[in-house]
Amino acid sequence: MLRIRGRFVLFLAFALVPLCARCGAPFETDDPAVVAAGRIDLLAFYQRTLAGVTGSGSAPGVELHFGISDRVELDVASSRAFSTLPGSGTRRGYGDTTLGVKYRLVDEADGIPMVSLVPKLTLPTGDATRGLGNGGTRALLGIAAQKQRGPWQAYANVAYAIDNGPNNRNFWFAGAEAQRALSPRWTVGGEIFGMSTQSVGQRASTGFNVGGYYLVDERHQALFSFGRGLMNVHETNRVSAYLGYQMGF
Repeated sequence: MLRIRGRFVLFLAFALVPLCARCGAPFETDDPAVVAAGRIDLLAFYQRTLAGVTGSGSAPGVELHFGISDRVELDVASSRAFSTLPGSGTRRGYGDTTLGVKYRLVDEADGIPMVSLVPKLTLPTGDATRGLGNGGTRALLGIAAQKQRGPWQAYANVAYAIDNGPNNRNFWFAGAEAQRALSPRWTVGGEIFGMSTQSVGQRASTGFNVGGYYLVDERHQALFSFGRGLMNVHETNRVSAYLGYQMGF
């Protein structure tokens, strides 16, 4: 019984971290780009992570991005979450809800990267007792920067999370991504990211993802990525996958 409880607590610690941090879809690292004023982007996605003997994710998840002005974007994200525990089957239900803002501080210019504030607040709307939520609010205070040169683009994101979930700790997140446009339709890239200790009894983690985008037209694109952990792999991320479709209005 103690072993099962330990696995369950560890599972709760990791279950929604990818969803919370994954705001630069399809990657964990956030980007500073702001949706054009008056535009709305709708992103539907599937995301799954295997950690230890458990599985968790979103099927489906939904993000909405609202272009408020040339410098401000509002974001809303939630999902139909699922969690799988040995001997308990798969549990499904409404997951946590994340509200975010992007505020562009600095425009990109020669020798100067684009810089934006990217704070987020996750509300505990999912049932943590069933492995479908964090169990408390989580505020992510972040900043992101981006630079483009020819077909290459790179961005980085650093954030500090204030987590009120049971047995959780405040933690740091840092990630960097680079991508290249192979054609007018195809862009591929990869990232590496890390997080400090997020809960009692848990160790720090690092990981990577590779993925990209396929542009159908100016208002539609498909997104994909897959990856795994690099440190404490079995506990944190044996394998993860993401598939999404974005529509603009």
